[in-house]
Amino acid sequence: MIKIKDFIGTKSFYKMTLSIAVPMMVQNLISNFVNLLDNVMVGSLGTEEMSGVSIVNQLFFVFTLALFGAVSGAGIFTSQFHGKNDHDGIRYTIRFKTVTVILLTIIALLVFIFFGDFLISLYLHDADDSANLELTAQIARKYLNIILIGLFPFAISNIFSSTLRETGQTVIPMVTGFVAVFTNCALNYVLIFGKFGAPALGAEGAAIATVISRYVECAVFITYIFIKRKSYPFFKGAFKSLYIPKSLFKSITARGLPLLFNEFLWAAGMSALSMSYSLHGIAVVAGYSISSTVVNLLSISFQSLGASISIIVGKLLGASKFDEAIATVKKMFAFTLFASVLVGASIFVMSNPILMLYNTSEESKNYAEFFMKTVAIITPINAFAHASYFTLRSGGKTFITFLFDSVFLLGFVVPFAFALYYLGHLSIFIIFPIVQATDIIKDIIGFIFIKKKVWVNNIVD
Repeated sequence: MIKIKDFIGTKSFYKMTLSIAVPMMVQNLISNFVNLLDNVMVGSLGTEEMSGVSIVNQLFFVFTLALFGAVSGAGIFTSQFHGKNDHDGIRYTIRFKTVTVILLTIIALLVFIFFGDFLISLYLHDADDSANLELTAQIARKYLNIILIGLFPFAISNIFSSTLRETGQTVIPMVTGFVAVFTNCALNYVLIFGKFGAPALGAEGAAIATVISRYVECAVFITYIFIKRKSYPFFKGAFKSLYIPKSLFKSITARGLPLLFNEFLWAAGMSALSMSYSLHGIAVVAGYSISSTVVNLLSISFQSLGASISIIVGKLLGASKFDEAIATVKKMFAFTLFASVLVGASIFVMSNPILMLYNTSEESKNYAEFFMKTVAIITPINAFAHASYFTLRSGGKTFITFLFDSVFLLGFVVPFAFALYYLGHLSIFIIFPIVQATDIIKDIIGFIFIKKKVWVNNIVD
């Protein structure tokens, strides 16, 4: 029997949850706000500039999510080792992350260098004016070449940031992220528009600003952890060798690889989905970029609450507090859904005022408004799927999350979107809502798995 009180936490519960979630919210808020400013600044240069940068960001999004998967696989173990107060275990996960992200970054560099032009061309179609296509491709290529310089510091920062968050230290990544995005924002203004005697570099200036900010972020992490090394004993000796116990290496690999593949394939699937939308023209690409930037900014609250589930519940599972973990999940789901309703309403109401900041074509703005209002309506559906994913992940059920997330996206959603265009000959105004609504299927699947408690596991005993 369902009891309302099971879904309402105590004052201490919300205090604990918010102490973890709020710093993550602030960090992501700052980052996404800068992305919004980037979007507005680049958008003021023209639709081609915005589209070119948007295409590269879609490609880079695949690397970012693959990187997230690489550190998150080991991160499941980090949270549970933290619950056992096992510093050696955390050191092993740091080493696993280091090796994985370095290999992943090298692969990404090779792919972008040798296949960058081809990947960019996938977003450009003959339905648009050829001059616009050529200009957009040129802007995208130049932007990509510069962005690649910042891949390694970005990857290293993710090792530190993820480990600190997984051990409940969310304030430091927040502060470091603030420094990085402040640097990015200031340099964007200077380099895009040529202020204070600097040349006006346009989209290239935005790329240079991003690269510099990533080196600054990495430097701040390294400096802080060195100064405060006594406060974080699990970092001491973590990089002296790459030794990982064979049994643990196998366990992390077995659970981490599905998560890595999931994040990579999910990001690839989202990029493919964006490609399906790009069939409708460059204006749709620009509109989708605006919408995604705004939605990401306003969705931070429920996304951070969802991500907090893996930290809070993972620690409880690592301490074998299974009943408390189950009770916590119920309350976290309710809290996340409540936040998502507020977010959805905010997106719907603020869509028009935000669009006034942009200097792109009216056609792009119209697409953006439609995309934002559609997402606003289905935000609670997205939130439930998000919370389900992190709950399953906290218990090490990474193969299930792999099927739940990327296989579903690539195996069903993406082909479905292309079929609606090529076979159904439907407009983007019909295709987009239908595609977004497919998350209902994930909600049903997630509910079944959560209800069956397949995620209730201690994986570090």
